[in-house]
Amino acid sequence: MTSQPDAPRKTRVALVFGGRSSEHAVSCSTAAGVMRAIDRDAYDVIPIGIARDGHWVLMDGDPAQLELTAGHTPEVQPTEAGVVVPLGSTQRTLTVQEPGRVPDSLGEVDVVFPLLHGPFGEDGTIQGLLELADIRYVGSGVLASAAGMDKHYMKVVFQGAGLPVGPYAVVTDAQWQRDKAAAMDAVASLGFPVFVKPARAGSSMGITKVSDPQDLEAAIEAAREHDPKVVVEAAIVGREIECAVLQGRDHQPPRTSQVGEIEVDHDGGHDFYDFEAKYLEEQGVTLSCPAKVPDEVAAEVQRLAAAAFEALGCEGLARVDCFYTDRGEVVINEINTMPGFTPHSMYPQMWAASGLSYPELIDELIQLALARRTGLR
Repeated sequence: MTSQPDAPRKTRVALVFGGRSSEHAVSCSTAAGVMRAIDRDAYDVIPIGIARDGHWVLMDGDPAQLELTAGHTPEVQPTEAGVVVPLGSTQRTLTVQEPGRVPDSLGEVDVVFPLLHGPFGEDGTIQGLLELADIRYVGSGVLASAAGMDKHYMKVVFQGAGLPVGPYAVVTDAQWQRDKAAAMDAVASLGFPVFVKPARAGSSMGITKVSDPQDLEAAIEAAREHDPKVVVEAAIVGREIECAVLQGRDHQPPRTSQVGEIEVDHDGGHDFYDFEAKYLEEQGVTLSCPAKVPDEVAAEVQRLAAAAFEALGCEGLARVDCFYTDRGEVVINEINTMPGFTPHSMYPQMWAASGLSYPELIDELIQLALARRTGLR
């Protein structure tokens, strides 16, 4: 009797989500979308949640438990058993350790897909951990992730590369503690209205639009609940136009999607594209792709998106948000190195409108990560 050859081993992908930031629930929702769409015939999926206390937990992989809705906020619960990542470069085996029990091996992982948003995940921290472990992962490396998360240094990099950004001011923790009045005077020089933002947060967490100078101190304090460092941006009159970027293959230039636009119905109770509009409400916000802008404007947004991606040294994916002003100018607002990634998020929608479906996009990102060498590059 002739023995049958063993079937080739599937590529093992660890989906890591949750985390310690205020975007914990958003990350869980992103993971639910990826779990539903990833090709199980090609990939062996290991779902790993990070609880708010930083505890790594092996999850059962039920995406329904991770959906973010108006009536359900998902959360990874810590357990006694924890997942441990190796810190050497000789093996890539994850283990589950529990007090009083022999460690249980989860086997070797080929690539990690870190679906984490915000600090302690999107900001270079988990990227540094995976670099120490010599494990390939989806997305940008340590420096690009850290600079992309920090809206202050993001703007510094863009300005250094000659890319257009809007007027802004930075309020550090030391400045605020030393002289609040001087810090607010520096912000007031921008004029009003302004947008007050935590420097290192996303998903519109802690953002306030301030039209009255009397409200500025409270807005800064609200932002400081998320981050002691605050960025204040002058309001720019115009339309918000976005572009999705994918790393080029074989050292080719970055690829850009068709551009999209977010339109907020201000009569629906949203003064801007806030957290509720993004994730909890189906009405009051219109996402359109391709955006109805002149061809030359779309081309300029795509050019700036690719230039921003390269200026920061990004890898894998990013979403670049721009303003198309009433004067016909295009200004970069920010870059997101791990953008919202549910099937309904702008990043996947823009690629779908450009001919790359959600499951195909997931596959492309994993393949880009597998093709990238570990270590310095």
